[in-house]
Amino acid sequence: MPHPAVRLAAISDEPLSVEAVLSALDDPSSGGLVLFVGRVRDHDGGNGVTGLSYSAHPTALDRLREVCDAVAEQHDVTALAAVHRVGDLAIGDLAVVVATTAAHRGDSFIASRALIDTLKAEVPIWKDQTFVDGTHEWVGAP
Repeated sequence: MPHPAVRLAAISDEPLSVEAVLSALDDPSSGGLVLFVGRVRDHDGGNGVTGLSYSAHPTALDRLREVCDAVAEQHDVTALAAVHRVGDLAIGDLAVVVATTAAHRGDSFIASRALIDTLKAEVPIWKDQTFVDGTHEWVGAP
């Protein structure tokens, strides 16, 4: 059974909405809300990046939900949300949005850090970066 604090866990091929994440976490008992937004940057490892494409394993959404449940269980949060984009993204596009709320800011900071770090380490989503010279590099692929 999903942890009641998990308000939103999704993988989408549509542009991500910070507002949708914030709306999912709206709760009058929360005094602290920490939001992390990961965007596509124009460089990696000293190379210029022109864009990238994210791919997700068919189990990625289930794994994302498990990660959200585990973070909610391990931290004193009121609510949390995590959404990740798949498909072709341009420089500046939102790739991932995670947020947590808690009664106090400290708990929310710690939980948000755990959420993004665990998501990146354990959810099978991979990116194929395209560099300015036309070459590609897979990141995170097994």
